[in-house]
Amino acid sequence: MSTLSDKRVVVAATPEELATLVADKFVVRARKVLERTGAFRVVLTGGGMGTSVLQAIARHPSVHALDWSGVSVFWGDERFVAADDPERNDRAAKIALLDQLGLKDSQLVSFPAADHTLSLDAAAEQARAVLLEHGSAGQWPHFDLAFAGMGPDGHVLSVFPGSPLAQVDRADIRPVADSPKPPARRLTMTIPLLNRADRVWMVVSGPDKAAALGLALAGASVAEVPAAGIQGLKSTKIFTDAQLADLLPEELVHAETFWSADDERADYVPKALR
Repeated sequence: MSTLSDKRVVVAATPEELATLVADKFVVRARKVLERTGAFRVVLTGGGMGTSVLQAIARHPSVHALDWSGVSVFWGDERFVAADDPERNDRAAKIALLDQLGLKDSQLVSFPAADHTLSLDAAAEQARAVLLEHGSAGQWPHFDLAFAGMGPDGHVLSVFPGSPLAQVDRADIRPVADSPKPPARRLTMTIPLLNRADRVWMVVSGPDKAAALGLALAGASVAEVPAAGIQGLKSTKIFTDAQLADLLPEELVHAETFWSADDERADYVPKALR
């Protein structure tokens, strides 16, 4: 499995600038894909930084100019708790952004909740079946963009270091009964399923993530640092902040792969959206 070691790292001055930059890029990417194909499939992530990005998208001056009727929203993983539990990633996303956009329920491909009387294994089976319906000819769907976060231990999705899921080499939805991070019960895409996205953007903030990101960039094994296995079909980028980047070993910081937020904006974000 490929690693993050040769991927672009974009460094923003602050977590706030980081969220704003990623929101700008999201609006540009979604607009391009929607204008070209009429549809845009995005995989969201949870966590504090993931929610901050969604809040920044909600504040973006062009957010309502997008044709949201063509957008389908998926989640990379979910806490297996009640539907109204604040721990759920989909609930946080709805509060931060999605409830403002008038999307239909059919556009939101959420994982089953624990209050649906399903067992964890049955919920995984149901989620697998629903997701396959969004593919063609019984295949897993393709995604235009996937967001990913990373924990201080290097976990991504609900795939944790040392977990058998870190070794799974095929696309799937799996139950997690013993997550080391509460809540213990979860549902998750495998890393190869997330990697069916054309573009994967890993958004990571905070000094407590520096050690894990450094290991991922240095080519650590996916078993040791699951985030090292993230690999978009067309591109993979890591967006981070200066406080974290300053803690990375100097030998990992290369001019050709480390870009400032200004460089990234100049390369990708139209002047009108800066």
